[in-house]
Amino acid sequence: MSGPEESTRELVRRTALRLFRERGFASTTMRTVATEAGVATGVAYYWFGSKADLVQELYLDVNEDHARRAAGALEGVSGLGPRLRALWHVGLDAFEPSHGLGAELVAVAIRPGAAESPFSRASDATARLSRDLHAQAVQGARVPAALRDELPYLLWLAWLGVTLFWVHDASPGQRRTRALVDGAAPLIARLVRVAGVPGVRSVVDDVVRLARQVRA
Repeated sequence: MSGPEESTRELVRRTALRLFRERGFASTTMRTVATEAGVATGVAYYWFGSKADLVQELYLDVNEDHARRAAGALEGVSGLGPRLRALWHVGLDAFEPSHGLGAELVAVAIRPGAAESPFSRASDATARLSRDLHAQAVQGARVPAALRDELPYLLWLAWLGVTLFWVHDASPGQRRTRALVDGAAPLIARLVRVAGVPGVRSVVDDVVRLARQVRA
């Protein structure tokens, strides 16, 4: 797809993302997006079937920004702890413009069956992108073989926990979340290292088994 049609879709998308951040989720309707974009409401619905579809565009936009920032942040950094710390800090940088919107989206996403949930089928592309970033963080790190395949998924779950904390963090510049990242990244790296210690393997196997069951 190219030409005027693609430009119209991008105009609607960019307008919606701006309004979400400026006015919030509840106050941004499809009609509002269309009016601000200077198109008919039917045109907005032609490209995006619902406001939930536009939220997915926001998720994708933020995570693509995270990926761009991570490419530079991870370069030359070794060790799981430092790489995870770098990845999560630039993730917070990418998410920062949407901080005011976060609580609203969490309230919507927590509803059973919500398309806005990070675990929904609609969020597959964004979740996969984020998990791929965590797989990059694992690359080059010493990880027990039994844990290597599932570690990116487990780290992604931890990242979701960090972002939930960040959403509710009212400290200046979300410095409490930054402190959480600084403390959690090396702690996770230490836990991964001890996963290879004899006697711990059975626990690791249980964790891996549980992760696979949850993903099934």
